[in-house]
Amino acid sequence: MLVTGASGFVGAALLENVLATERFSVIAPTRTPLADAPRLVQVPIENLDGQTPWQAIFTSPIDVVVHCAARVHVMDEAAKDPLAEFRRVNVQGTLNLARHAAEAGVKRFIFLSSIKVNGESTESGHAFTPDYFVPPTDPYGRSKWEAEQQLHALAAESGMEVVVIRPVLVYGPGVRANFRSMMNWLVKGVPMPLGAIDNRRSLVSVVNLVSLMVCCIDHPAAANQTFLVSDGEDISTPQLLSRLGIHLGRKPVLLPVPQRLLYLAGALLGKRAMVERVCGSLQVDIAKTRNLLGWSPVVSLDSALKMTAVDFLENIK
Repeated sequence: MLVTGASGFVGAALLENVLATERFSVIAPTRTPLADAPRLVQVPIENLDGQTPWQAIFTSPIDVVVHCAARVHVMDEAAKDPLAEFRRVNVQGTLNLARHAAEAGVKRFIFLSSIKVNGESTESGHAFTPDYFVPPTDPYGRSKWEAEQQLHALAAESGMEVVVIRPVLVYGPGVRANFRSMMNWLVKGVPMPLGAIDNRRSLVSVVNLVSLMVCCIDHPAAANQTFLVSDGEDISTPQLLSRLGIHLGRKPVLLPVPQRLLYLAGALLGKRAMVERVCGSLQVDIAKTRNLLGWSPVVSLDSALKMTAVDFLENIK
């Protein structure tokens, strides 16, 4: 098996899982050296784009590629042409890897995409399904969608099976970015103007996401399918903060600021997208994932939040 992005949040969790099962040997191309482990071969790699030289790696027999590496969503984008940068890595880099895989006889290519392919938000109570589609305008989401389309075309041409997984917000022990910031605010008792929000959001623990990815490695029904994944329970932002607060030993200070004022402030400050992520709804329907694969989340939302909070407290600085 070849796993890209093995030094990242999801890729590292996947690598730990598959090596622990002792079912697989793994080749991990990476720019950041990983800890040595049995059945793990590390291959130095500089960049992921349309020119990455994969030929030497595919001289070894590889049945499955799990492609986690990507240029991820950037909050403070500095590139002059963000879409071009996302395409260079997420489209050209993905297709270059997939073509080499197909030519080498790889049986299955698992692509970690994004829910942004479906969209940025849903109306409360109306969840995305895998076949719901409105062309994404966000450069990151658009690059992931374009990569998906080209992978499916390659699958039809080559016979290599493609599996697409679109996760929602991924969290878990070691999570960074906004989720970690939120826990930090809770621990410090920072008042947050989020008490009046009435939304619903799907989340996915990295444990549940990895469980699905491992299921898709050799499940016959996964071939050439697209799956959405979540913890199976949707939650509002105030509920999320309250549950995290329990596990962090802090009661959140939530001020009941009207939601319309938050959107107005976001617009005035150029932070509307951030406000939408906090205030808006984004729900996914994982019925296809459950029914076609016989898969269910292996940990509950509350158990996963507890694991995340405990890890945060153990490693807080």
